[in-house]
Amino acid sequence: MTAESTTQSTTTARQEDEADIRRHIGKIVDGLASKDLDFLRSVYSPDVVSFDVEPPLQHVGLEAKLKNWERAFGVFDELNYELRDLDVTVGDDVAFCHGFGRISGTLNNGAATDGMWVRATFCLRKIDGSWLIVHDQASVPLDPASGRGVTDLQP
Repeated sequence: MTAESTTQSTTTARQEDEADIRRHIGKIVDGLASKDLDFLRSVYSPDVVSFDVEPPLQHVGLEAKLKNWERAFGVFDELNYELRDLDVTVGDDVAFCHGFGRISGTLNNGAATDGMWVRATFCLRKIDGSWLIVHDQASVPLDPASGRGVTDLQP
């Protein structure tokens, strides 16, 4: 195999992995819209560590992550998730992505909400041939003067 064909092979493999990762992250959008915890279970590794916007500082393990989503499902009658500007970087067996995410929809009291945009980061590991999220983080920018999150920013 020549150096050129090795480079082309690596590039093709990376492109295929990136497409797989984008589809995998897209499963979050589908799982949230259908409020399907079992479907969302397939997206995360069993030992996922999540730094979400609500306390505590970290949620460790798949069940803790799914409880976060279950709480969100309890607030929304209809839930939508939008992910914008997703950038994906792929290695042999690890990858990371970042972009902007927003949960919106209709609350249980019937009020519609546009939600707020958060900064979203996903770290994935290829486990038994499948990309799984091993870490995610959702964060809100902070106004240091007031000590409050800034929730009205747009991507």
